[in-house]
Amino acid sequence: MLAKRGWKVSLYEARPDPRLTSSKADSKQRSINLAISHRGIAAIQAIDASLAERFMSTVIPMRGRMIHHLDGKLDSQIYDRDGQCINSIDRALLNEHMLNEVSASENIRVFFRSKVQFIDFERKEITYQDIDGARSSTAPFDLCVGADGSYSLVRRQMMKVVRMDYQQEYIKHEYIELKMPAGLDDEGRPKFVLDPSHLHIWPRHSYMLIALPNKDCTFTCTLFAPNEEFDRMDSPNVFLTWFKSNFSDALRDIGVDNLIHDFTHNPRSPLICTKSNPYHFRDRAILLGDAAHSMVPFYGQGLNCGLEDVRILNVLLNQESVNSTTLDCSPKREDKRLERVLSRYSQERHKDLLAINDLAMANYLEMRHLVTTPIYLVRKALDNLLYKLSSPQYKPLSSLSTFLANELYAEDEPKGWLPQYTMVTFRPDISYDTVRRVMARQIAVLGSVGALLGAAGVWMLLSQFCLSHPILSCRK
Repeated sequence: MLAKRGWKVSLYEARPDPRLTSSKADSKQRSINLAISHRGIAAIQAIDASLAERFMSTVIPMRGRMIHHLDGKLDSQIYDRDGQCINSIDRALLNEHMLNEVSASENIRVFFRSKVQFIDFERKEITYQDIDGARSSTAPFDLCVGADGSYSLVRRQMMKVVRMDYQQEYIKHEYIELKMPAGLDDEGRPKFVLDPSHLHIWPRHSYMLIALPNKDCTFTCTLFAPNEEFDRMDSPNVFLTWFKSNFSDALRDIGVDNLIHDFTHNPRSPLICTKSNPYHFRDRAILLGDAAHSMVPFYGQGLNCGLEDVRILNVLLNQESVNSTTLDCSPKREDKRLERVLSRYSQERHKDLLAINDLAMANYLEMRHLVTTPIYLVRKALDNLLYKLSSPQYKPLSSLSTFLANELYAEDEPKGWLPQYTMVTFRPDISYDTVRRVMARQIAVLGSVGALLGAAGVWMLLSQFCLSHPILSCRK
């Protein structure tokens, strides 16, 4: 986005180039498969429509959840009445695809194995270490973009010069990645062993297993469980027994040897939430993505939210008519228009980022337990009924992309009844904060309707009871 606006961009990355064979051999399975949905796609389209088209050729559409019950029963829960899908993408494949695009830009230079050590925001200088040469160098900058993840060094450096509110929380659950291999068809070609058009979930109250499809017909599986649950599994045999009792059908498809290998070789990884405010420092620094707002992965919005950060920043730069030729880049002076953009970004984005962080945490309870409960199924059916009766106009992504290239969000709240998942996942013109406010109102309505239905049900039962017991009815 910045390169397309005319900036000369230097990208400093402490790790080696992940596209190298040596990097792939040394990598550890720490990442969760990514699900990109309308927000992320719309953000890419707003910056480069051709890139979005190339990127979408690498994804696998998933039209719903497939719930795997303990007794082996399968239950398909479609995401959207209009057939809209979320899309599975391998994280390594996404990184390679984006790096190929970056490397092709004449305005971008990438420095791998270059670890940032210190940032002087007053002098606008960054100090970094060449890991291979073990020497430090400095480089000037006009704008420092901290997109360096949950443990962001740029954020820590900003805290020295900004009165930043910051909150970090590790949740009590961790995860381990497992691999479900491809099967073989009658002609010996790879095939999916599960339906690839679904995100598969094995909900088991306090823990769960999920599986997302890959292009090579494998599935990337992620096991989430409380720390103490993993602590008790102190040997492969203990883990195998536990896994077999909870996920017997998944064990059949993964295979005992593969399961034991992944358990003993893949690390247990933590889940962290971070919240910060503001996200900028004057006209010279801004935080994007996990550096500003890491969240748990249970709404599939971490990637989408990070990409949306870029779209929002781009829109604000457009609105303030800021580009590389309009900047006053002197270290001793401030560019008022750029400072206004970054300040507006912090103000506009903060309420949305708090909202999606909370929504993501709440969705974990739904995924690992509520999706199997009768009250959830009844409430979901009522939610879908009200959605159908109110018949809000279906807005495909193609109709929203041009609008979102120039506007933050729709100005008005959505008309009619919309399920929360639809608003978060398939309506990038609705902000996360608006979703939270609309849902507070709709939950109150659902509660009232549920109470009325419950009262009506009790009245019908009492009426039937009194009709079958006339003496009791007469006495009453």
